[in-house]
Amino acid sequence: MPATTSRLTGPIAAQDFASVFARLKPHMAALDVFLRNQLAAFEPEIRDMADYCIDTSGKRIRPALVFLSGWSGSDTPAGDLVRVAAVVELVHLATLVHDDIMDEADLRRSRQTAARQYGSEAAVLLGDALFSHALHLAAQFPTPEVCLTVADSTRKVCAGEIVQTLRRGTTNITRQDYFRVIDLKTAELFRLSCFLGTRLGGFPAELVEDASRFGRHLGIAYQIYDDLADFFGKEKSIGKTLGTDLVSGKVTLPLLVLLDRLPAEERAGLVDEILGRRQPDLPGRLRQMGEHGVFAAVAAEVETELLKAEEALAPHAGFAPVPLLRQLCDTLRYQVGSLQA
Repeated sequence: MPATTSRLTGPIAAQDFASVFARLKPHMAALDVFLRNQLAAFEPEIRDMADYCIDTSGKRIRPALVFLSGWSGSDTPAGDLVRVAAVVELVHLATLVHDDIMDEADLRRSRQTAARQYGSEAAVLLGDALFSHALHLAAQFPTPEVCLTVADSTRKVCAGEIVQTLRRGTTNITRQDYFRVIDLKTAELFRLSCFLGTRLGGFPAELVEDASRFGRHLGIAYQIYDDLADFFGKEKSIGKTLGTDLVSGKVTLPLLVLLDRLPAEERAGLVDEILGRRQPDLPGRLRQMGEHGVFAAVAAEVETELLKAEEALAPHAGFAPVPLLRQLCDTLRYQVGSLQA
């Protein structure tokens, strides 16, 4: 894949999340062992179902943010960081189980979703069980701060998903509405990961606060990228069912931009597809997105958030986690560029 650009001005080395996280191999291995050990806590009747969700094939961006934010330079991760990374990952996995039910998705991480494997009704409860165990682990820290912050963030994530669900099949959505939803449902866990990593890593309060801001803007950027990938990605490389946003009536930024730029008559047809009045024409909408410069417009929004993320860390260049976290911005830039490779 060709290199993309950093801040849209110069080339950066081709890299994906897997290569950036290679330095975290011991940390991810410790996380895998910890998560596998958690299976014994689940009732025997659902242990295989939990095991199906706790796999090792995902990018695990949120645990990586915990480890990078708490980075001490050691190949041996601190036990507290491993535990809290597991908490964040379990919350994320629970949201994925629920997301796939609502999106009626067939694939997640290149295999059947839990909803397809076990049925939607059982999958809803499986997601609830994962949420519950995440809070159980968070409650085992010696102070209540971890459990309180995780519970608060989990509620916000769920609120974001609820609002998005209630707005499916409607075009009465503004950009402000869109950014509010992704701030809650995605950016909140990115923010939490950076907060907990720097907090448990023992860094100054100023860095904890600014790393949290970094995580929030990175999370917003990542969700915009993910929404862009739903239209422009390749299912084999992304590893999940694509094109679900239009089919499920979910208005994301690519659709908002297209709605703004289409002539009135063509816009009416797209509205009918979002409202479920006619069969979605994904190839036709992709063609229109190309004609109306949707990709570039949405990619520019990703860049705006990445610049805000980098700005948050600018005063703290001397701390070990900062260059590692900043590298994630260039990684995401590359991922956006690779969608058009």
